[in-house]
Amino acid sequence: MTATSAPRPAARRAGTPVRRRKRLPSPTSSGPAATILAWLYALVLAIPLYYLLVSSLKDNIGIFTNPFGLPTEPIWENFAQAWNRAQLGTALLNSVLISVVAVALTLVLAIPAAYALARSESRFARAITGVYSASFLIPPFAALIPTVILAIQLDLFYTREFQMLFLPASALPLSILLLTQFMKTVPPELVEAASIDGAGQWSILRRIFIPLSMPGIVSVTILQVLTFWNEYLFSLTITGTSPEIRTVQVALPSLISDSTRFGVLAAGTVITLVPVYLAYAILQKRMQEALTAGALKG
Repeated sequence: MTATSAPRPAARRAGTPVRRRKRLPSPTSSGPAATILAWLYALVLAIPLYYLLVSSLKDNIGIFTNPFGLPTEPIWENFAQAWNRAQLGTALLNSVLISVVAVALTLVLAIPAAYALARSESRFARAITGVYSASFLIPPFAALIPTVILAIQLDLFYTREFQMLFLPASALPLSILLLTQFMKTVPPELVEAASIDGAGQWSILRRIFIPLSMPGIVSVTILQVLTFWNEYLFSLTITGTSPEIRTVQVALPSLISDSTRFGVLAAGTVITLVPVYLAYAILQKRMQEALTAGALKG
């Protein structure tokens, strides 16, 4: 009995040109035009921040006579005056408390809802997704009067508690839609393997979907932190202007008067930007770690 050997590839004939594979462009490579546009975009973003920083160390005369120049004698007292006049210490604590609680409630409600929509292919799930998408057609100010009436009926008008409940409700549609798209990218083989091993729905969500969807969760967190921190209309209407419960966005306009010191106003704005920058830096690092961990696991 003779063993059969695998057929050998036909030898290339003499004179036949060798076909070379085309090199695909590297995803990280970019032309000079893209680099120039990126630097121009960064410059456009940096100019207002630079103007705000230098203005916070000037008086009105320095701001109007030399708006983009460095201050000859920095007025550090502007920060102290902004902190005391607007009572920014209490306002910052209120904004941090409202934002943290609202983001936590948003994620607690949005993650299970997105998991259910991502796992289901029924018409009912598609109808719910359509309802969430249709909610973007409603302008925010259209819900102002019904929200005020609801707050009065619940005896929560001019309270931080109602603001903590209202902000997640307004953020849920976008958060659920974004998380649903991230969770749909989870390989179904992992879910089937976990189901065979006897894992329940909550176990699959906790051990598979949440770790693999962590970049999406961090993205939603960053988006909602910025949205909740910069909220002004509903904060002014629902929470009010009382120094004990108002947020930083409501406290800043108290620095405006007939004789406004724009350096003090700029200093107050810089103070309110610091917590947002720190939160963004921490969450962005967490997103990079999640993306790296996902790539290594893949």
